[in-house]
Amino acid sequence: MIVQELRAIQDRCGYLPEPELRALARRTGEPLHRLHEVASCFPLYRLQPPPRVAVRVCRDMACHLRGARALAQDLAALAAEIGGGQVVVEGVSCLGQCDHAPAVALSSRHGEPPAYQEQIFRGLKVGELRQRIRAALDGEAVPAQHADRTPLAWKIDPYQGQPRYDLVRRFVADRDADAVLAALQAAGLQGMGGAAFPTHLKWRAVRDQPGPAKYVVCNADESEPGTFKDRELLRRAPHLVIEGMVLAGLVVGAVRAYLYVRHEFEEEIEAVQAALDAARAERICGENILGSELTLPVEIFVSPGGYICGEESALLEAIEDRRAEPRNKPPFPVQVGLFGKPTVINNVETLSWVPAILLKGGPWYRDQGVRGGKGLRFVSVCGDVHRPGVFEVPFGQTVRELIEMAGGMRGGQPLKAIAPSGPSSGYLPAVVRLENIPEKFRSRLRAGAAEFDVLDLPLANEPRVNQPVADLGSMLGAAFVVVGERTCMVDMVRNTTEFFRNESCGKCVPCRVGSQKLVEMLTDIVSGRFAPDRLPVVDELARTMRDTSICGLGMVAANPMASLITHFREELDQHVLHRRCPLGVCAMA
Repeated sequence: MIVQELRAIQDRCGYLPEPELRALARRTGEPLHRLHEVASCFPLYRLQPPPRVAVRVCRDMACHLRGARALAQDLAALAAEIGGGQVVVEGVSCLGQCDHAPAVALSSRHGEPPAYQEQIFRGLKVGELRQRIRAALDGEAVPAQHADRTPLAWKIDPYQGQPRYDLVRRFVADRDADAVLAALQAAGLQGMGGAAFPTHLKWRAVRDQPGPAKYVVCNADESEPGTFKDRELLRRAPHLVIEGMVLAGLVVGAVRAYLYVRHEFEEEIEAVQAALDAARAERICGENILGSELTLPVEIFVSPGGYICGEESALLEAIEDRRAEPRNKPPFPVQVGLFGKPTVINNVETLSWVPAILLKGGPWYRDQGVRGGKGLRFVSVCGDVHRPGVFEVPFGQTVRELIEMAGGMRGGQPLKAIAPSGPSSGYLPAVVRLENIPEKFRSRLRAGAAEFDVLDLPLANEPRVNQPVADLGSMLGAAFVVVGERTCMVDMVRNTTEFFRNESCGKCVPCRVGSQKLVEMLTDIVSGRFAPDRLPVVDELARTMRDTSICGLGMVAANPMASLITHFREELDQHVLHRRCPLGVCAMA
């Protein structure tokens, strides 16, 4: 695969030298422009020699809340002090370490034989990072920072950390695909990446497609700011996602399965690879599964980066050695997916729930919910809370209960806002005024209430049946970012919108141009150059992006700005009308 060959070259050389690209073109029979086409799309690849030490500071949501801007300035001062362009400090999109913000990626040449390698550091103080940068500059081994891989007492893992693969064994014995689909339907299991599409319908649709070639793809890209739950599952319980992938493949009749994982998750890749090697040795996957005629090779595909790869069709394009640009839909992947064949694409968590549901029964999972919610989910909580982390919680739990699980508000500050689906959802205020509450949510209010306390919001997500977050005008996803009162919402919205601008693949005009226009507006607002009569343009721009963008990135990119106008108008007006930031965060002219 071109994508993986390019990574091997860069790991060896630090970038993609032209002679290496020409040699790869000859070896693969691909024209040189095809290699440049792929290499220029993904943020992992470099076409120019790197500095001796490259430092990339995460600039998104949780890291922004935890001082990433000041950290980047301090490290840039160190680079200037060292001089000679030996150390370069840049910003980078979310590194998936939001629970230990701020996160920094440090790249340098080391090892034996020497190779250009990247290490991710999280939650370190400036002095500790300075020491590591100087060690890398001197060619010394930089102390790694390892994450905990200990299995936890999660309900999702019926094996309690012991990979027994009982369900694969059962399926090989009885071949009852209908029973698997019935259990998933009874459970009400849905996509846990945010789309909430019923899992049994997706599997059934692929199974019922004609033709012998079908595929299973696990989406472990997880690049949205505030999202890191799948990272924990991959590292602590990799056997669950492997069993889920194998069962999906056997049920639909797939010929191969791929786990698509972001390259920054080095330790998670190691954990999954070790579990996969052990599963192959037990003949849980690969040729002649458990001595039967059933076959399903499973392999890891390491992503070369980019938030857009979380979009299912862009992910498929990357596996097919093309630029990660979303496809027009229809057709959908269940009909025309990987290599043009029917494909199941599921999130890590969705697949990981399958073993427990099949062992304990669909009703067991369904009945774990509260307040009308159905089932359990994992949620990443970060931002202004005492104990950011991943929590296994019932659907229907309230915002108040979730924040309490994360130790409450950091520094004792009151809640100001939540982003219940990371940047995609925009922001809901701590208290939603009646005039900003959609009609379909008002039946949930107490009689005569003039506002709604968002702490009482149930976090359920059963489309068309029980989805209070959506009824309130937002969306519920895998990320839950908590914002305290010391944060300037205008500054926060600019940061969130810059993420969408930075990560737009550029394929469609509404997203490429619209996200840039939004950033320009917000930049003018925080610098005191914005004219009030420009605000109505935001609604028109948001509507155009939502209706005409090819994929979800462009459709939601205006949500943060729209939520600022709706729910934080007083703070916005202070910036626009009075040219002052109430919190002194923005450098107003």
